[in-house]
Amino acid sequence: MNLITLLERCAQRLEDAGVSFGHGTTNAFDEAAWLTLWKLGLPLDDLDGVAERELSPGEIAAVEALVDERIATRKPAAYLTKEAWLQGVPFYVDERTIVPRSLIAEPLADGTLDAWLSADTRRVLDLCTGNGSLAVLAALAWPEVEVDAADLSAEALEVARINVDKHELAERIRLRQGDGLQAADGAYDLILCNPPYVNSESMAALPAEYRAEPELALAGGTDGMDFVRRLLRDVPAHLTEHGVLVLEIGHEREHFEDAFPHLGPAWLPTSAGDDQVLLLTREMLTTFVPEAKP
Repeated sequence: MNLITLLERCAQRLEDAGVSFGHGTTNAFDEAAWLTLWKLGLPLDDLDGVAERELSPGEIAAVEALVDERIATRKPAAYLTKEAWLQGVPFYVDERTIVPRSLIAEPLADGTLDAWLSADTRRVLDLCTGNGSLAVLAALAWPEVEVDAADLSAEALEVARINVDKHELAERIRLRQGDGLQAADGAYDLILCNPPYVNSESMAALPAEYRAEPELALAGGTDGMDFVRRLLRDVPAHLTEHGVLVLEIGHEREHFEDAFPHLGPAWLPTSAGDDQVLLLTREMLTTFVPEAKP
């Protein structure tokens, strides 16, 4: 059997089993390709180059066993491979953090945020850093900045440490533990935040793959805005004069606008739409008196 035949068979098995995607892939074929290539130690970006490769019985059995595990456990593939990619950059991941997939990575990596930053931007905070992926991408995007990566979870910060060291950024990324902005150290030119924002109704309906992730990093209360309310109340004190907050809220725009009807954020374009990542300057925030619904 050649590789592409096995891959197609594994994709059909994933499809028939009704597994859910969204942790690095969006469909059964891409998920099967990831698992197959990873298990065989082949480049993840060169399927065409190895598609006709003949496989040994042992290789076939190894791939099928991994697919069996994916179906039986309903764990995201990244937890099985201990690796996830964001904007082409590899990161270590395990069950101590959610699988990195923040849409903030897109405007961060493609230069969209540069227009909102001053030439004096030197301090960045990645709040709710999880496995540290956004902190690493920020440090890679702007070699002149220093980054604080903060999280409530000590276990998540253990994973972040692995990634900071993996990318040799320990001199520029500092890990800080604390509840929200309690972990901040002074004022920042840019704050990135992918907080827990999933509303309680959506949490109850999450597929098993998402329930395998730490609930602390996902659940945002009844309307998903519990963490965001505290953040917007306190964040102006942690932004420099021309500081900027970039916040991901996923599919919660309606709840965000209901909670903060007087805010007029800039919405940043992403591959998932123009209503999932927003930007607020310090000026926008300081002219806004919170009137959030309880």
